[in-house]
Amino acid sequence: MIAKTTVKPTARLVEVFSAIQGEGLNVGTRQIFIRFGLCDLRCHFCDSAHTWDAPSLCKIELSPGLRDFEMHSNPIPPATLIKWVERQNLPFLHDSISLTGGEPLLHAPFLAQFLPEVRSKTNLPIYLETGGHRPEQLTMILPYLDSVGMDLKLASVSGETYWTEHKKFLQICFDANLDIFVKIIVSQRTDPGELERSALLVAEVGQDIPIFLQPVTPLAESQQFSSVPVEAPAPEQVLEWQALMKKFVKQVRVIPQTHKMLNQM
Repeated sequence: MIAKTTVKPTARLVEVFSAIQGEGLNVGTRQIFIRFGLCDLRCHFCDSAHTWDAPSLCKIELSPGLRDFEMHSNPIPPATLIKWVERQNLPFLHDSISLTGGEPLLHAPFLAQFLPEVRSKTNLPIYLETGGHRPEQLTMILPYLDSVGMDLKLASVSGETYWTEHKKFLQICFDANLDIFVKIIVSQRTDPGELERSALLVAEVGQDIPIFLQPVTPLAESQQFSSVPVEAPAPEQVLEWQALMKKFVKQVRVIPQTHKMLNQM
């Protein structure tokens, strides 16, 4: 009889580093960032288009916050990533671990093995930053998450539409009692009708779920991947949109990408 062997999944990473979170509910906190390669979306405003494909190499920070990167070949097994995270995890320094990308849920089988062990070894909460369009993969790692930031994609801004998936995704997070918030990128092209629909979607799950409106940060490097011009909204537009959405949900906050102001890229 031939014994069965279990092949552990691997991940294609872009980088691992320590920095200040610049977006959403965790803004201003110090996190260990694990940035995964691969994304199945092609948002017009994306400032991380370099993560769309799987890189052959990843950058791993040696000392938290010093950007003293060394290069390693992809893919990476769970044990190696745990070792790198433990090296970053100096006492009292970090508030949580951020799973970002790309789309981290494209690595759900890897995360299902990695997350229980890294939580046990670091005692740090796990924060997932996601496009919110893969509810099936979310369920694979749900027990190991503490908080989720879900991007809600507006067709008028991103070119992507996932209303049904967003609703299911958000409901799963809410039912699991996770700390959740919704982030919506807005630009001059934002359709107010889509914002109203977004607010109604969130309100149907829970009126207390915070929504963060994030004015797009136009970047030359992101524009090269899209023929659609992306420009930041005018202040009066943002004020009007906030007032519109607050008719349906209790918290609508406007916060730009503060990590770019701090040069915490």
